[in-house]
Amino acid sequence: MKEILYIEIPTPEIEAVRHWLQEDWQAPAGTKTLTPTGIRWQSFQETSAQPPAIPETELSIFTWTVQRTTYLKIFRWGSTPIPNESKIAQQLLADIREKFPPQYPELPPIDLSQQSIFSALAPYYPETVRFFQKMPKGEYDLSRVYWWEKRWRDSTRNPQKPKQVIFEQSTPPNPASPTYDLIYIGGALGVIHAAVMAQLGYRVLLIERLPFGRMNREWNISRGEFQSLLDLGLFTQEEFESVIAREYIDGFNKFFDGNNPPHLKAKILHTPTVLNIALNSDKLLQLCGEKLRQAGGEIWDETEFIRADVGEERVTVQLVELTTGTAKQASGRLLVDAMGTASPIAWQLNGGRTFDSVCPTVGAVVSGFDAEVWDADYGDVLNSHGDISRGRQLIWELFPGEGEDLTIYLFHYHQVHPQNPGSLLEMYEDFFTILPEYRRCDLEKLEWKKPTFGYIPGHFSVGSRDRAIAFNRLVAIGDAASLQSPLVFTGFGSLVRNLSRLTTLLKTALEHDLLSAEHLNSIRAYQSNIAVTWLFSKGMMVPTGVSLPPERVNAMLNTFFGLLALEPPEVADTFIKDKFSWLTFNRLALKAAAMNPRLIPWIWEQAGTPDMLRWLGSYFHFTLGAILGFLFGWLPRVLPQLQPFLENRYPSLWLRLLSFSYTLNAGMRQSYRDRVQIDRQGLKQPMKSRTS
Repeated sequence: MKEILYIEIPTPEIEAVRHWLQEDWQAPAGTKTLTPTGIRWQSFQETSAQPPAIPETELSIFTWTVQRTTYLKIFRWGSTPIPNESKIAQQLLADIREKFPPQYPELPPIDLSQQSIFSALAPYYPETVRFFQKMPKGEYDLSRVYWWEKRWRDSTRNPQKPKQVIFEQSTPPNPASPTYDLIYIGGALGVIHAAVMAQLGYRVLLIERLPFGRMNREWNISRGEFQSLLDLGLFTQEEFESVIAREYIDGFNKFFDGNNPPHLKAKILHTPTVLNIALNSDKLLQLCGEKLRQAGGEIWDETEFIRADVGEERVTVQLVELTTGTAKQASGRLLVDAMGTASPIAWQLNGGRTFDSVCPTVGAVVSGFDAEVWDADYGDVLNSHGDISRGRQLIWELFPGEGEDLTIYLFHYHQVHPQNPGSLLEMYEDFFTILPEYRRCDLEKLEWKKPTFGYIPGHFSVGSRDRAIAFNRLVAIGDAASLQSPLVFTGFGSLVRNLSRLTTLLKTALEHDLLSAEHLNSIRAYQSNIAVTWLFSKGMMVPTGVSLPPERVNAMLNTFFGLLALEPPEVADTFIKDKFSWLTFNRLALKAAAMNPRLIPWIWEQAGTPDMLRWLGSYFHFTLGAILGFLFGWLPRVLPQLQPFLENRYPSLWLRLLSFSYTLNAGMRQSYRDRVQIDRQGLKQPMKSRTS
């Protein structure tokens, strides 16, 4: 028996595929026998005695469905090859591609003035509507899913004409409008940074479009990473413990390898200190909000950002209070964009360049799982239970939450394309349909508490200044800055890991009024070691309109994660937490190439030559950063001694040196103690007088 062909047919309609295969497909000369899952095709060898002929051998062609798609295999029964069997397989493949091409459904237009979101979407996404109806605020949340997808689609399809929301020297601000040091737009990641800055004595305003404190994602982190929030004084140890919903014992990383050759099958990678702390995100946000208000800050929720007018001395934001429709205005020294992937400011700053990749992510917080199905002391950090499905390699995450809650995510790495931007609603229909395949469960018996969803962007950076994150008196943080190419961690992880860096640099800029775009562009969480990993994420994407071997992405994932499973635990922990050095990266890359020599050709095929050349630029900057770190590794340790002399006399130079020092740390991954020495030295300085 030998496998001749394995393909995915990108449709959930397996009965239509079988009917076509059995009734319509014209097989070459031979006999076609129907089977419950496909056909048997026999060729015959004529004898001198004429018929009846003697069956020479046969092909078994069968189909099955998993992950809301259809797969097909051809096996030869017998040891002797059939004449032209490869041509038969190629003919079938070509006929299938013509009959069942990839489909990229459009977002259905709806009119909520005439019907509810449930009735509007039920014909298109029946399972999604059914289970959102079981959630406490399902109608509201499903409307948000639709709104977010529509906005994302509009943004990706019109990248050359981003809406202008930042204006220079426009109408002078109303003297009666409130004045602040910092105005944050976006209340999720924004409130964490806003609370830190408010505690440093700055007058802070936070603008949030939604009711404050409601998240559409849960957050996981490790104790070591959360330590930066403790060191900055934002939380006490007791407060940190109070926002922990659950701490699991171990996290698993395993990808489906049923169709991989033996040398590309992998052991389970155990990562007990990766994302092992599940946070109560609502409680964390409320606590940050309380600290912000206690420090004199304000929160205007259910308020939408309209535009910002940047003058020489201040920036004025125009807003609308959504509950009343009332126009509002506020002015400040600096505007901080924390609106995430949908930020119109980020789109304008970067002109026609859209994000290079995105992870459409959906999921839910649920309870009611049988203890025999999943032990809540363990998590799934990354898991796949099948091969490529309709142009996507679907990946699961599962994290224990508070009590019996489990937070489950389904996502995929996606190359942004105007015809195929990536759909949250399609993903939700997958989620509710295939969850029982991933974890044996009866969906009707689960308690659905709330959905979790979003678009997590990625930017393929070549160098540290490859993406604009600042304008005069304006700077972006978090997903709005999109400086990371996310593997496991998203904007929350990136912000927390770099919070000391952002805070120290921003405080320095405010103290010395270094608020031009030139200075603010140095306040970024860029890491050259993360930038170089975008080629790895590229290997997990299926280009639009391209049909890859279904097992391809899982084979690449098993190559690398199988390699990490054979390394000491600290190596995997360092890599997944974005702390790996140049030497570690190169050592692992060479071992992976030796284990799977086809790895580079595969990635080259998926990425294309232009992106491979771009990646060489990223690798050059990564190498340059490692060399600079080796040559100037002493700088972070001596900067605190130079601060009294440099900061007052040459504030601009001091800001540049601070930024360069953080870049060196990110490149060499020097000790946390060395890094925080600068943070504390900079943050303990008393604030100077500020102008309004």
